[in-house]
Formats: sequence, C-alpha cells, structure tokens
Amino acid sequence: MVAVSRNIGRKRALEMLFTGDIIDAHTAADWGLVNRVVAPEQLVEESQRLLKAATRGSFISKGIGKQAYYAQIDMPQHQAYAYAMEVMAAASQIPDAQEGMRAFLEKRKPQFKQPS
Repeated sequence: MVAVSRNIGRKRALEMLFTGDIIDAHTAADWGLVNRVVAPEQLVEESQRLLKAATRGSFISKGIGKQAYYAQIDMPQHQAYAYAMEVMAAASQIPDAQEGMRAFLEKRKPQFKQPS
C-alpha cells in the first residue's frame, strides 16, 4: 500500500483501503495508477507499440538510466540533480554514446551494440 500511497496520495489510498471500492480504468489513469487506457481490441497493438518504443536505442544507456533513476528517486532534489549530472557525464563516454553522437553528426541512424 506504501507504493500506491506515493502514487495516488494518502486520501485516495485510504479511501481505497477503507471502502474496498473498485475503480474503473479511467479513474486508475486519472489517479496515476496506470499510464494509459486502451480499448480491449487495441491492447495488443498498443503493447507492441510501447515495447518497440521502449526497446529502441542503446540497451546499455537504458540500463544506466534505469539504475540512475532508482538511485536518485528518493534523494533531495539538489542531490538528485548533482547525481544525475555525474551519471550523464560518465555515460557520455561509453561507446554507445559516442556512436550516437557520431550518427547524429553524420545524419544517419546509430548502430548500437546489442546485449550478448
């Protein structure tokens, strides 16, 4: 319930806890419990679109970003910014970042290394 409380606030979390009322998909989206709501017949298409979007780009950079996100999320804002700047500076030196910059300058699609 702690994670839910952080996402929707104490009042809504307590209402759900005390009443046991079911909320619909649109309310869940409005409250921030889900990212989006789609019709059942669009679920597979939307899931594939999200998967494609989430897996494009550098896998290494995405891994670094995910680790950094979880490391900084509970830090005070100034500390989180300082940490993020350090991570971004370090990440700019990895081969995938160098390839991304070269590809941008050469106006071509980057060729990132795939995980083995």
